[in-house]
Amino acid sequence: MSDDELADFRRSIDKVDAELVRLLAERFRITHDIGVYKAANDLPPVDLPRQHEQVDGLRRLALAEGLDPDFCERFVHFVMDEVIRNHKRIAEAASEFTIEQETL
Repeated sequence: MSDDELADFRRSIDKVDAELVRLLAERFRITHDIGVYKAANDLPPVDLPRQHEQVDGLRRLALAEGLDPDFCERFVHFVMDEVIRNHKRIAEAASEFTIEQETL
């Protein structure tokens, strides 16, 4: 493999990595809106049936794409855990705001 060939592979990886970051940013913008919706409607930050459904579907997709479904599940749980932390922070902030409004 030549240095040019390796550089081309690395440029391709850099593009994929950048796209992954953009997609994660988009996902977190959407899940932020979901967190605001849940807080406004007094819904819990975690929806376990939905979470299991997502993981099962992504495991099937991983298999279809030739990826290790266990790796994909760990990755998805890593992302979901951060989303849940964000939803809890949003719910706490909404609760504090409501308490402040009630005392005025």
